[in-house]
Amino acid sequence: MMRTHSTFNNAELDYLRLLAREYPTEQSVATEMINLNAILNLPKATEHFMSDIHGEYEAFNHIMRSASGAIREKIDILFSDKLSEQECAALATLIYYPEEKLEELLSQVQDMDLFYNETLNELIEICHLVTSKYTRSKVRKALPPEYAYVIDELLNTDFTLHNKREYYRNIIRTIIDIGKAKDFIIALCDVIKRLIVDRLHIVGDIFDRGPRADIVMEALMQHHKVDIQWGNHDILWMGAAAGSPICIANVLLNPILYNNLHVIENGYGISLRSLALFANGYYHDVDVSSFATKTMNDKTPPKDLAFSARMSKAISIILFKLTGQFVKCNPDFRMEERCQLDKIDYEKGTIVLADGKTYALCDISFPTINPDDPYQLIKEEEKVIDEFVSSFKQSEKLQKHVRFLFQKGSIYKVYNGNLLTHDGIPMNEDATFKSFSFDGVTYKGRALMDYLEARAREGYFALEGSETRLKGQDFMWYLWCGKWSPLFARAKMTTFERHFIHDHETWKEEKDPYYEITKSEEGCMVILHEFGLDGPNCHIINGHVPIKSKDGESPIKGNGRLFIIDGGFCKAYQKTTGIAGYTLIYNSHYMRLSAHEPFDGKENAIHDNKDILSSTIVSEELDHRLKISEMDRGKKLKAEIEHLQKLLYAYRHGIIAENSAND
Repeated sequence: MMRTHSTFNNAELDYLRLLAREYPTEQSVATEMINLNAILNLPKATEHFMSDIHGEYEAFNHIMRSASGAIREKIDILFSDKLSEQECAALATLIYYPEEKLEELLSQVQDMDLFYNETLNELIEICHLVTSKYTRSKVRKALPPEYAYVIDELLNTDFTLHNKREYYRNIIRTIIDIGKAKDFIIALCDVIKRLIVDRLHIVGDIFDRGPRADIVMEALMQHHKVDIQWGNHDILWMGAAAGSPICIANVLLNPILYNNLHVIENGYGISLRSLALFANGYYHDVDVSSFATKTMNDKTPPKDLAFSARMSKAISIILFKLTGQFVKCNPDFRMEERCQLDKIDYEKGTIVLADGKTYALCDISFPTINPDDPYQLIKEEEKVIDEFVSSFKQSEKLQKHVRFLFQKGSIYKVYNGNLLTHDGIPMNEDATFKSFSFDGVTYKGRALMDYLEARAREGYFALEGSETRLKGQDFMWYLWCGKWSPLFARAKMTTFERHFIHDHETWKEEKDPYYEITKSEEGCMVILHEFGLDGPNCHIINGHVPIKSKDGESPIKGNGRLFIIDGGFCKAYQKTTGIAGYTLIYNSHYMRLSAHEPFDGKENAIHDNKDILSSTIVSEELDHRLKISEMDRGKKLKAEIEHLQKLLYAYRHGIIAENSAND
């Protein structure tokens, strides 16, 4: 049917006129359509998934540089029959740490020109392979400006042509002769690391026990393409940055408990002096044995451990008081059993828990609690918290990092057929979604996730001092530890019981039925369908729950529909898991889950060529090589092509005049 001017409605015409500003001629439209159709047939780009980093920046940095073994895989494809195992390992290490490894290698080389020539040729071969799935335009944008022209020439030279082969050799020769080989090697290594992975997914919990989550955040902010699914520890820090007193108290507790204050003091410049003075004044001569600091460092002086235990108890009591206040102000959270200070018999030293049983307390020293009003902060506690609220809100670096978490992050993400979320979707035992009522409105499944994310954003971005902002901060705390929160997925967080009651039965934290339901493929499909996903290549990707690899537990559930990639980045978990984390690579050929051994330090990695990768589980070989046309980007490109097709028609039939957008 012949289209006429009336074929396009006013909105379509307005859009096409806007599009004509970018493509003012029929030829420019045709050129772009050819380009986009070509891109659709390129292989799917590589995605890299990591979770539960918990501030372990050295291991994180190494896995980022190595792309979970993807770089070594390319080296083996190209050179396994030319180089020895040791030479392949050294080449991989050079790419990971070019400046440091070059210095070591050059100190051992006798013929420097030969070394430079061989190394440059090897790196260019790897670059050829890594960049082969991208358009030339995209590769150019990734090149360092000072070497962009030369690298582009080397990557697009046809070596089968005699003249071009000589041209290529002369470029390499000149690079060496003018003393630029070292800089050029470093540049090539950076290009390989930049292009080996197209997109990085962080599936939650950047923060917590490890030494420097701030260093991890700085690295993520430098990454070319990253998204983050908030973990419960992340949302806690986000709430603290927003100024929530209860989030701040929780944030302080773990670093103090694990005697790891670097991220607070060195990372974000927040002084603990006020808490230290308060703790030393009120808790110096009382029992703090239940708050003994957990540390990986056996050399910590006993007096420092005792001091940390006093601070731990001081901030814990403040936390328990604030918890009572917040629970009573938020009945929709259904967390009344977390109000425990008013259930204590302070004379007998016992407590009645929600199960109706009476338990003896192993610590009965409460110098700042008034039994008649146990949730009221004393003036000194109020002063400590007020100072911390000010410090957290004024930490420029923390605010920068949290804004980035909001910009690049969300509670969940649907991407290329996969559902990414740090933990689960709250469910009932019958595989239906749990219902939650907030302000008289019921939410469940995807709608619940969307609602909670919106409230969390209000907690940071709503007007300072407004009821909306304050209420949003309460939701951020709820996401951290709330009953059946999708970032916590348990009935309760038993921090109080672990400190004050010896009976380990009271320490148990009932898990959401999600964990049992997703052991079956049918259960996984219920969840995937809720988020609009179906088909053979759809998966759920979670973190949050450390997989006990040493006990034979598999990170793959639901007949391959669910991947849990928390295997113990955090050193505190590694005795339980037996490994140091899982990562996932998804490229055009397969989804590959890699298990990592504990990282032995950057120096050993450089000098001994020791990679962190310990084993690989090829969990899903794809039945064909995936193309961009099958991915989310392909859908967008097809929509763009459709719009361009309409513009082309409008030009050819005089509905819109060429170059008219510039009139």
